[in-house]
Amino acid sequence: MKNLLKRMEKLTDEMKDILIKYRRDIHQNPELSGMEEKTSAYVATVLKANDIEVVRNVGGYGVVGIINGKRGGKTIALRADMDALPLHDDKKKDYASKVSGAMHSCGHDVHTAVLLGVATVLSKMKEEYKGNVKLIFQPSEERPGGGAWDMIQKGVLENPTPSAIIALHVFPDLPSGEIGCKPGVITASTDGFAITIHGKSGHAARPHQTIDAILVASHVIETLQHIISRRIDPLHPAVITIGTISGGTAANIVADRVELTGTVRSLNPEIRGKLPQLMEQVIKGITEAMGGSYEFTFTQGNPSVVNDEEIASLIITSAKDILGDDKVVELEEPTMGGEDFSLFTEKIPGSFFRLGTSNPEKGIIHPLHHRLFDVDEDALLVGVKVMAWSVIRFLKEN
Repeated sequence: MKNLLKRMEKLTDEMKDILIKYRRDIHQNPELSGMEEKTSAYVATVLKANDIEVVRNVGGYGVVGIINGKRGGKTIALRADMDALPLHDDKKKDYASKVSGAMHSCGHDVHTAVLLGVATVLSKMKEEYKGNVKLIFQPSEERPGGGAWDMIQKGVLENPTPSAIIALHVFPDLPSGEIGCKPGVITASTDGFAITIHGKSGHAARPHQTIDAILVASHVIETLQHIISRRIDPLHPAVITIGTISGGTAANIVADRVELTGTVRSLNPEIRGKLPQLMEQVIKGITEAMGGSYEFTFTQGNPSVVNDEEIASLIITSAKDILGDDKVVELEEPTMGGEDFSLFTEKIPGSFFRLGTSNPEKGIIHPLHHRLFDVDEDALLVGVKVMAWSVIRFLKEN
């Protein structure tokens, strides 16, 4: 196995420049959820250049590649998401986004580039292992009810059915050169909601003749946070965030309508089930007490990602083979971020790991979803090595 590890590392190191090119090409040309036409074509071109069987347009712009080992055996799947966020890129770099209002500020460009690198390495080593590798390039992760579900519905986990699945996500909380993983729950569930507050418009100088929807909404927003601080056990984390607010037409008119949208995150399924009722109690009580009315829609999204213990252990062990014990962080707590990778791990055993990407010496310090978000591109090699070696170990041992 030592010689196999050395060969994998050598092949990966030789790809450094092309990995950076992949990442920058995709970073400069981001596409929003459901619009990943050019990105999927780019992915397919790279896979075909490495003699990998390709199926396109799986659940939208999804791309699936298959690498067949030298003889029959189990199948392991690897997944990367491809979509960008609706955010302007403020970086002053020559590889900054060329698309106004779209940016890879969640690192999906890195995920895609890493999986292309893994695909290249594993295709060159396919005589060294038995079994198959299924490469899943997923669209629309950022869209509620997104691309994972669409691809599953179109049979991405069939013909062949994987025995396990692995994915990674960039993680600026860890420095470049490190990875993090843990068995069990690693992300929160992600649900969404929309609230419309109805009041009565009128002249701003005669508020007694109106029902101020903006004032009602302000009380709703504030009191929703009391659910987290006073109605939920503090040992079970949960988050209610208002992401958008829209209301009013002029400075001297009392608004008769305010629209709010937001997200709800939780780690405990029981708490998740209680939150919609608790929220509606608050919204109903405040709006009726202030003379208004409301509409409330709660949309259940993705469950938590729950890492399979054996697959998480495989990733941790594989990473230690490559990076050493001190560069592999066995995470103690999940994060409140969400991921539709959970829909895959509901179907088959899988694990999600965190790829460290920050580097203060290079000025790479900004969090996910920030207009200045960037990654230390040395992390690309780490991601490829850990993922490729985890696959080789899995197929060798199974």
